[in-house]
Parts: sequence; structure tokens; C-alpha cells
Amino acid sequence: MTVSTQGLDIQTPSRPLRLAVELLSSMRFAISLLSLICVASVLGTVLKQHEPLPNYVNQFGPFWAEVFGAMSLYNVYSAWWFLLILAFLVLSTSLCIARNTPKIIADLRTLKENIRVQSLKAFGHRKEATLTESPQAGAQRIGQMLAGGGWKVRLQSRETANGTGWMVAARAGAANKLGYIAAHSAIVLVCVGGLLDGDLVVRAQMWLGQKTPYAGGGMIADVPAEHRLSERNPTFRGNVLVAENFASSTAILNQSDGILIQDLPFAIELKKFIVEYYSTGMPKLFASDIVIHDKATGEKKEARVEVNHPANFKGIEIYQSSFDDGGSRVKLQALPMSANSKPFEVEGVIGGSTELSNGQDKLSLEFTGLRVINVENFAASGADSAVDVRKVDLRTALDARLGAGHKTTTRKELRNVGPSISYKLRDAAGQAREFNNYMQAVDTGDGQAVFLLGVRETPGEPYRYLRMPADENATPVGFVRLRSALQDPAMREKAVRRYAAKAVDPQRTDLAGQLQGSAARALGLFAGQEKIKGNPVSGLQALADFMESNVPEAERSRAGEMLVRILNGVLYELEALAREQAGVKPMPAEQVAAFMSQAVLALSDAAVYPAPMALLLKDFTQVQASVFQVARAPGKTLVYLGCAFLILGIFAMLYVRERRLWVWLEPPPPADPAAHTRVTLALSTNRKTLDGDHEFDHLSRKLLGSEAATV
Repeated sequence: MTVSTQGLDIQTPSRPLRLAVELLSSMRFAISLLSLICVASVLGTVLKQHEPLPNYVNQFGPFWAEVFGAMSLYNVYSAWWFLLILAFLVLSTSLCIARNTPKIIADLRTLKENIRVQSLKAFGHRKEATLTESPQAGAQRIGQMLAGGGWKVRLQSRETANGTGWMVAARAGAANKLGYIAAHSAIVLVCVGGLLDGDLVVRAQMWLGQKTPYAGGGMIADVPAEHRLSERNPTFRGNVLVAENFASSTAILNQSDGILIQDLPFAIELKKFIVEYYSTGMPKLFASDIVIHDKATGEKKEARVEVNHPANFKGIEIYQSSFDDGGSRVKLQALPMSANSKPFEVEGVIGGSTELSNGQDKLSLEFTGLRVINVENFAASGADSAVDVRKVDLRTALDARLGAGHKTTTRKELRNVGPSISYKLRDAAGQAREFNNYMQAVDTGDGQAVFLLGVRETPGEPYRYLRMPADENATPVGFVRLRSALQDPAMREKAVRRYAAKAVDPQRTDLAGQLQGSAARALGLFAGQEKIKGNPVSGLQALADFMESNVPEAERSRAGEMLVRILNGVLYELEALAREQAGVKPMPAEQVAAFMSQAVLALSDAAVYPAPMALLLKDFTQVQASVFQVARAPGKTLVYLGCAFLILGIFAMLYVRERRLWVWLEPPPPADPAAHTRVTLALSTNRKTLDGDHEFDHLSRKLLGSEAATV
């Protein structure tokens, strides 16, 4: 029996209906649907699902983000067209099974003992011989031997011109045909399980108008009933965020235009969250010790939830999805970055916000994130990172690229640089910039520790860092004091006079006056006290613009070196004056050069820092939170059963060979009673393999015996 690829041919006068049923029940239609599902699954894997819409706009642009959204590519597995394809695949495969299963079962029941003797001569595996025993005795012996070897056997007697002949029909490997039913049934079970465990039930409630997504804000307890799903909802999959020592009994189901609230029959209380890290800073283990409170009975059940080790309660699986901040309290120290800003401290909670004022400007400070561990790669820093272009080391190059697959040419030097704080400053117009500042000073490899102050305009771009040098006490106080002195005209004047007095012989008053003028001009330009070409500018850029406007091109190199040398000397005196005024001891001589080199660059960059203050993390109290995925999946059993059927079906179709064997024993002519019984042996297999050839030779020797004469 050959499985047909054609569809059902129903008897109906309507030709369109007949063609539609034939197409739906055909194997070519089912294979086409499987191909579409594979393509859709690739799209759902490559494109991140259920991300916020601004992320897609940043990645693809407004036009394509809208096009992809209209095609439901951001939620492929719950899109209406994907569910429709699954439904048609279930229908088509079910019709294929209904069409072929009766034929397969009927074929399993017959051994085809009525085959014509002449037909045996057309088989590729055929052998003719003679036996000394009678046809009946030979047939019974052969039948018993085949039955003992696991074959299903049937004997049939036939009247011939020479007397009664016997046909022995046998079959083995019937599981090959059952594999077809199992494999196709597996597709139906998996698809039905996927439909049950997907968003089909939830979307049906929305399509019927019973539920609508919620797009507002506020407390979860205040969300109206039309946006909440019942505890008896047969299938759902949502996320629950629970902070330490808190409990939650509602899950969030994200939709394209809002959220749905899924009420749970229990509350999840997080007692302790445990996280361990690799040396790279990646999480190695995160687990949650929880207490499940049953709403109906008040029962309490303690459990630990780890990745790939969920907890189960009342048919609902609780998975460890990820972790987040649960409302850590932070204290920030504001460092003034403009002349009219004052230092202050502010406290808040991660996820919250507070209002700040900068003169007439009102800013909203949003606490967005706290990271207590930041592992960075410092392998490229330091003197050993330089490359000698004259060096040709073929052995090293080949060794780096050959051998084990895990080898890499990039050297890593991982180091934990401590906690960091992320926040946003939003102006009155609603425009916000995002900042990321490290709590501790970081030694980037040049010997001078710096505070890294990051800023970016949009979430899609990387952070740009201002490197503020740390003083001898590993604090930013020294730099802030120097910057404040730079903004003070009286301090600048004192620094200029002191620099000129030290640099020029007291007897040369004419040179001292010229040097004071040059130093005052350089320091004023650096501090942003002059306009170049009508534009306010400061820092090293101001010096460059000044020379471009006032110094001939041929003399700019020498003039630039002199101007920078004067600026460094005046800033050195300015730093010393600031320390004297604050009553602080001078910085150790071995640290001054590195500090001032970095301070000059930081002072130049600080002029374009896009905020009036920089907020450094001073203290924090971390509160961890777990993100659980809760799921009621009635189709899970069907999917597991379908997977088992699929394994058995594919194994049966690939590794089980269906074989049919016929042995015809023809009696000798009555006129020659001394003649022997003529035997014809034929074997049919569904696949032509070497194993079939060996088996036929083995059966020939076993059934016919070595003494049988070959015809």
C-alpha cells in the first residue's frame, strides 16, 4: 500500500467544493503550510518579540516600524495570521490522517496471500528450488519458522493441475506504516497544544468584546474589570515582578496596544533573591526563595524557583524569568557643572522621580537603574596595547586562528569597577537625556583614576563619558574645587600674577607684564570669558579658534605650544591657590602631573556637559526583585505526547523496514511421483538496501535448507 499525496475526492456536484476539500486534505497543502510556519518562526526568532514600540522605531525608522507593526511581526506567535496557519495545518493534517488511516489499517490486516504465482517472478528478490518434503509439510514447517522469527504468517491451499499447492504469505515491519499515522498525529497534537497554550483564548475574549487592553497608568488594584482576566482563565502566560519581602497576586500580559491583568488564585511572596556572577559579570545563577499563599484556603507553601526548575501550584507553573531592581534607595551627590549651580544631595527610589530647580529652569530627575557590579575589559589599556607595525610574527598569528574553536585573538582583562547609577534629567518640554555615572574612581590604565560620567541623547546610541580626575583621596572634590576657582575672576588674577612672578626674573618687569597679559588671555579664553567670531566658546577649543583667527598659519604650531605651556603653568598655580584658600595640604608631588594632565582635558570637556550638575552615587540600599513567568498551559501534555509520537513515528518510518514474503510450494506431477516439490521464494521491501539483500539470503538458507536444490 502506497500513501497517496492526493486529497479526498468527495462525491458532490459542486466542483469548487470538491476542489477545496481535495486541496485542504492533500499532502502538498500541508507541506506548504509547514514551510510558511518555518518562515514565520525564523522571523519571530530573528526579530525580538514584544519589545516597546520606541525600540523598533529606533531600529527600523518610523515608516518600517509601522509597516512591521501592521504585519504583527512584533508578536508573530500570537498574530492572527500565524494562528490561522496553525488552524489550517491542523485541519489539513487531520484530513490527511482520516484519508490514509483506513487504507493503512486495511493494509495491515491483509497479508496478500491471494497473489498470483506468476507475479512472484517479477520480484527482484526471488529464488526457486526443490524440496523433498510434500507441499503441505513444507508449508507448515516454513510457516512455523517464520512465526517463530516474529513474522505474521498465513497459509493458503490452492488446487492446481498437479494437486494441492500451498502459498505461505508472511509480513514483518508493520510498524513502518504505523509510523506515518504517529508522525502526522504528532503534528496535529503539537499544533493543537500550541493553539491552546498560545494567545488564542485570550484573543478570543478580546475579539468577542469581553476584554480590552489597558493603556493607562496608576495602581494595578484600580484597573477596571474589563481589563482583568479571571482566575479561571484556562490558559495564559504572563510576568510577575515581586520585590524582596513583598507579595503579588497579579500577572501582566503584554499586548501591542496595552496590557491585560491576569488575577492569580494565589500570591507570590519573595523572601530572598540569590544571584551569583561569572568573572565576566554575567549572571551564573539566580534563584528565588518564595512563599506561595493560597487565596482560597490560606495555605502557605515554601518553594525555591531557579532557571529550568519551576515551581507548580494549582496547575500553574512559576518560572524564574529574570531579575530587576525592587525599589532600591539611593543617595546622590550633585556636583556643579555650571557657574550658577550649587552642590547638594538628593535621595530617591529606583523607578521614582523628583523635581529639581536650576534657577528659573525646572528639571525632573528620574531614577532609572542601579547596578552594583560592572565588569569591564581593560586589556586594551596600558603601554602593552601599542602595536609595533614592523613586527611580523607568523607563528603567533597562525596559532591564534588555528586549533580549538574557543580561542580568540582578543585578550581580556576583566575587572569589577563597582556600582553605577543611571538617571534621566527631563526638562519642562519633556525632552530627556540619560546619564550613567560610576560611584568609584576607575583607573583606566594611565595611572590616574577618573570618575566616569556618561551621557547619551537617545537609548539607541552609546554613552559618551566625561573623565573627571580623582584627587589624592579618591574623591572628586579636588576637581570641583579647581573648576570653581577657574570660574572666579579674582582667583584667576591671583594665579596669573603668581605664575608670572615665578616664571620671570623680578628685575625684568617688562617681561613680567607681557607674560601676565599672555597668561591672563590664555586663562580667560580657557574659562570661556571671551567670544571668538561672536560665539561663546571655552576650553581647548577656544584656544584653537583664537589661534586660527589671530595667528598666521606658519606660526601656529610654535604659538600653540607656548600657549598650552602657559595655560598648564597658570592652571597649576590656580590649583595650588584653591587648595590654600580651602585650607588643604598640597597634592603629593608624584600625583600632581597626572592629575593636572587629566584635569585640563576634563575642564575643557566639562564646558559642553549637557546638564548643570552631575549626580554621583554616594550611598545606596539595594532591594532585589524577581521577575517570574507564570503560565497555565493545558496544551503542554498534548505537546509532550505529540513529541513522543513524532519520535516514534520518525523512528518507525526511517529505521523499520516493511517486508513481505511469499513462498509458493507446487506439488510434483502425478506422473512422476519421485519428483520433488518446486518452491518459489519472493521477498518485497519498501526500501532497497543491503540489509534486504542479506536478509533474503539468510531466509533462503533458513527456510529452504542447505540441501535444497536450486532450480
